[in-house]
Amino acid sequence: MVKRRAYRDQDYWGKPVPSFGDPEARLLIVGLAPGAHGANRTGRMFTGDKSGDFLYRALYETGFASQPTSVSRDDRLRLTGAYISASAHCAPPDNKPSREELLNCRGYLEGELALLKNVRVVVALGRIAFNTYLSIIGKRAKFGHNVVHGFSPVLIASYHPSQQNTSTGKLTAKMLREVFEHARALCR
Repeated sequence: MVKRRAYRDQDYWGKPVPSFGDPEARLLIVGLAPGAHGANRTGRMFTGDKSGDFLYRALYETGFASQPTSVSRDDRLRLTGAYISASAHCAPPDNKPSREELLNCRGYLEGELALLKNVRVVVALGRIAFNTYLSIIGKRAKFGHNVVHGFSPVLIASYHPSQQNTSTGKLTAKMLREVFEHARALCR
């Protein structure tokens, strides 16, 4: 992993971030990759940045998270019925993993899919996560926000809760909450 110049002096930069959640989960959330000063710094997926703030509030409001915020691995947050993974487990340069990085991390997601025996719904956050998941299950589908694909497990696509998407209104809190309300209903 090549360190970005802006983070060259940070000890945490470039270390892999493990997945997080309930091993008995019925919902699997697949994200893009750890955020540079969020998950990469804190060591927990979607923790310590604006994307995580947006995601965990929606998970809390739909009953998947024990609290609406996630600031560190030690903040007592628990996921119930949900598990969070990513297409890549290291923070990529320019916030977009290369094809090589995605292929290097693919085995981790494949292994998690094999271990998570109760998953009924997969929510893919963003087009890269969506395409990565589809490539693993050998299916094709068109990306669209809150579009349900009737695979087994069911796949729901969502815009990624990146600051770019949320600050421009491409993804609102209501839109993300609706994705997880939909997922909650399909998990039953």
